Amino acid sequence: MIETTPRPPRAGASLSARLLVLTVFFVMVAEFLIWAPSVARFRKTWLEDHIVRAHLAVAAYAAMPAAAIGHSIERELLSNTDSYGIVLKRADRRSLMVVDDMPPKVDVTVDARDDRFFMLINDAFVTLAQDKNRVLRVVGTVPKDPATTIEVILDEGPLRDAMLAFSWRILTLSIVISLFTATLVYVSLQWLIVRPIRRITESMTRFRRDPEGGGTASPSKRADEIGFAQRELQVMQDELRAALTQKTRLAALGAAVAKINHDLRNSLATAMLVSDRLADIDDPEVKKVTPRLYTAIDRAVNLCSQTLNYVSDTAPVLFPSAFDLAGLIAEAGQHLTESDLERPVAWENGVAPGICLHADRDQMFRVFVNLGRNAIEAGADRIRIAADTYGGRVAVDVADNGPGLSRKAMENLFQPFAGSGRKGGTGLGLPIVRDALKAHGGGIDLVSTGPEGTVFRIVLPLDPAAGDVANPPPAAGRG
Repeated sequence: MIETTPRPPRAGASLSARLLVLTVFFVMVAEFLIWAPSVARFRKTWLEDHIVRAHLAVAAYAAMPAAAIGHSIERELLSNTDSYGIVLKRADRRSLMVVDDMPPKVDVTVDARDDRFFMLINDAFVTLAQDKNRVLRVVGTVPKDPATTIEVILDEGPLRDAMLAFSWRILTLSIVISLFTATLVYVSLQWLIVRPIRRITESMTRFRRDPEGGGTASPSKRADEIGFAQRELQVMQDELRAALTQKTRLAALGAAVAKINHDLRNSLATAMLVSDRLADIDDPEVKKVTPRLYTAIDRAVNLCSQTLNYVSDTAPVLFPSAFDLAGLIAEAGQHLTESDLERPVAWENGVAPGICLHADRDQMFRVFVNLGRNAIEAGADRIRIAADTYGGRVAVDVADNGPGLSRKAMENLFQPFAGSGRKGGTGLGLPIVRDALKAHGGGIDLVSTGPEGTVFRIVLPLDPAAGDVANPPPAAGRG
């Protein structure tokens, strides 16, 4: 069920809160991607540092006089390097320093000369995952003498402790950076996006509560998408308010016409009876005026009927049936040509027999009569109807030889009370036609208009049992 009064989002579910959480998360992910190679590089540097210290210890041991060398000096040098033993290999000789006659068993051999990226990361994770101390045999080279190899035997525990301390420092720094960055992003988004969107939402809420009298969105000078949305919302609200005001007035007009229609019809009926009596008078002047009176009363009745029908038939009830389109066109033409017209009108039925529609026949009759009457009242004296089928639909072209539509009529073509092309017209003919066709799933369009005539095209679905053609038909010629 849709809420009549939507509630604002909770603090934890708001856009800014989600962006804050996502910012912290993404910064932490980025920091993890930085930490992994960093801790691997820290492990390699730690091992290389111990190799350098071991080389210095061996060099100091070798530089001592033979009389001063003793087991205590050797033990002290090894203690300063945190190792159990050191082996120095040169091309000409090999030096050995051990803290005991038998050093501990080596668990893993590590080659500090291996610089493969993923191997370094894998070894770092393996070291961090250890829950017990391992004895490492680290093999490396002297920085200034690549031909000299040093092997150092040492514990992995101090290395793991140093890596964990380094990781905690990185984690602490990452948390500080992520919170600082998220705060800046949060404030920026609040200022640039969230607050303007909130104002837009408030304007939409006010407009929804009172479309005709509520305030509109404040205009914005921003050149970005938010500013564009604010300006478009203001224009939409102004145009919609104007349309609602017009619709309200039209609705009031329709209600008023519906109320006075009965009395107006009675008045017109009385006028018609008086006109009938006037027709029996032999006075030449009376006989001259009587046809004009008949015409004026007939137009008044037609105006009243059209207005009332448009107001009451906003959603016409259809009674569909199958019928032949050519027969309906012929009947509509006969109805028009037999009416009391000021001049003779040629109705050319160019619809081939056999095109079957499944629609409300009375409504379709009304459609073609309205189109024909509009053409006649606009000045046409010849109307041609042509039809063809395509893609499960039928296209009917109504062409006349009238003077064409005025610019005002074209601008308000399907607007009630505004689209009339002649003085005194109601402008309801085409809106009534459009509504009837729309109720049938069809439509009407203006194909062309000008001094040589006007062509309207009607499109309707065919009866399911009728045949189709592949391509849409060309527009019919003018009358």
